[in-house]
Amino acid sequence: MRGIPRLTLLILAAGILLPGTGCSWRKDWKRTFAEDTRPEPKLKKSPYTVNGRRYRPMGMLEALQYRETGEASLYEGGNSIGAMGERLRYGAKYAAHRTLPLPCVVRVTSTSTGKSCLVRVNDRGPFNRRRIIDISPAVAREIGFHKWGVHQVEVEVVSVGDGPNKRTKE
Repeated sequence: MRGIPRLTLLILAAGILLPGTGCSWRKDWKRTFAEDTRPEPKLKKSPYTVNGRRYRPMGMLEALQYRETGEASLYEGGNSIGAMGERLRYGAKYAAHRTLPLPCVVRVTSTSTGKSCLVRVNDRGPFNRRRIIDISPAVAREIGFHKWGVHQVEVEVVSVGDGPNKRTKE
C-alpha cells in the first residue's frame, strides 16, 4: 500500500462503491435523456367535414406548440352533447375548436383585460372562419367579456389528452 497514493485509493473505492449505491444523479440522468415510452394518449383527431369544408385535426406534437391570437365567440352549448360524447353542462368551463385534438386543455387569455382561464376543449367549432375558438359563458365571465358576443383572445395549449398518458407543455 505504500506505493499507491491515497488519492488513487480513494478514486478506486469510489468507483467500486458508487455504482452499487443507486445514486440519484444516475436516475435523474436516465430520466432526463430517456425517450418517453408511454403510449400516445387516446385522442379524437380524425378528419371531418362541415358545410362542405374538410378539417384535419392536429397531431399531439403539433398541438403542444399551438398558440394563436384571434376572435373568441360565446358558445351556448349548455346541456347538450359535445363531440367527445360528454354533456356540456351550463356553468362548466369548456370550449370548441376546429383543429385541436380532443380532449385538450388550453389557456384562454383576454387581450384587453389580461385575465386568463384554463379550459377543456371537448367539442368542434366555431365554423365561422373569423373565429378561432368558442368558449362557454363560465369562461367568458372569468376572463371578463360575458357582456359581448365576440372578444379578442390568445389561445395556448397547456396539455393534450387525459389520464396517465396526458402530455403537457414543458
